[in-house]
Amino acid sequence: MGKPYSYDLRQKVINAIQLDGMKITEAAQVFQLSRNTINLWLKRQGETGNYQAKSNRPHRTYAKIDDWSKFAQFAQTHGDKTQAEMAQLWDGEISARTMSRALQKIGWSRKKRPTATANGIKSNVRLS
Repeated sequence: MGKPYSYDLRQKVINAIQLDGMKITEAAQVFQLSRNTINLWLKRQGETGNYQAKSNRPHRTYAKIDDWSKFAQFAQTHGDKTQAEMAQLWDGEISARTMSRALQKIGWSRKKRPTATANGIKSNVRLS
């Protein structure tokens, strides 16, 4: 996403059109902007009363899990279930993917074998 035009430039263009009576096409040529951009600024001014650029910062997301000790206890209790089942059992509304990220955050791993898999693998013996 590109950087928005400065408020100072916007102010100069809008003042030239509204106060000085300059046409939009003239202002577009003088300030080297597109007519569409100026029209969008004027439209925004009509709707909101201001022609300030919109913020392009992403929306803040809120954590679904606040009490991590409670969640760790929950994971210990319901560790035998799938992440989708755990998500349904959790107090609030939470997705299986959020449950996965939360389990990863507390370091919970659901390995079926406590020993390394290399110990359980037998070598491929060729029968002759």
